Amino acid sequence: MAGTVLVDVREGVATLVLNRPDALNALSEEMMDDLHAAARGLAGRKDFGVLVIKGAGAHFMAGGDLKDFARHLHLSPAARLAGFRAMIERDINPTVQLLQGLPQPVVACVQGACAGFGLSLMAGCDLVLAAEDALFTTAYAAIGLSGDGGVSYFLPRILGRRKAAELLLLADRFDAAEAQRLGLVNRVVPAAELDAEVSRLVSRLLAGPRHTYGEIKRLLAESHDAPLETQLQSEAEAFARCAAGADFAEGVSAFLDKRKPVFGQR
Repeated sequence: MAGTVLVDVREGVATLVLNRPDALNALSEEMMDDLHAAARGLAGRKDFGVLVIKGAGAHFMAGGDLKDFARHLHLSPAARLAGFRAMIERDINPTVQLLQGLPQPVVACVQGACAGFGLSLMAGCDLVLAAEDALFTTAYAAIGLSGDGGVSYFLPRILGRRKAAELLLLADRFDAAEAQRLGLVNRVVPAAELDAEVSRLVSRLLAGPRHTYGEIKRLLAESHDAPLETQLQSEAEAFARCAAGADFAEGVSAFLDKRKPVFGQR
């Protein structure tokens, strides 16, 4: 029987599929475990250059599975507090940290519902392509929750604090065009063209300088909390590491030869 999260690595591309299409890929407790296991399995692997995260069927992820949540309602407040905290600390937090720690670019392929943890997961990706039919909401406040999966970390950095507060406090729905206007989504395409557009982007990333991508991701992740002097030094060190590599030599040679570079040669 297929699991709630599927991982396939082939031809340099890792694809992670949220696989509960009959439930709009809502995040169940089983899926939390499976997603954590998938992230652990991807960490440290060097046989892929890009990770694509997508949902099975017509939706990305419609947030948490409220039927799962309802099974905890008979417990005392103290027991619910302990249980939900343990659940998030055991699976959600390490999953987000593992995915953030990947040196490879992570691309979200979003269609249909993208809510709750689905929006958190998407916001943590490096690039996001969305279908015109995608609908977004933080959703948490609508059921009396504050948010998880790094949503309070990613949204202020993408949108600014004021807009992040609006999306979290009001939990309104918005469409793909608004998501692109806000900067949550890089590109919006017709649903029928989404897979092809993702494939084109993946092909472009695969042809790029893999080590450089890892350095760029690390610099961006560190920049928000680093003073300028520290960030400048980090840039100098990363620049020097890139300059010492074969991809830099190939990039410069290709430019001078007026041809496309072929990165990844050793």
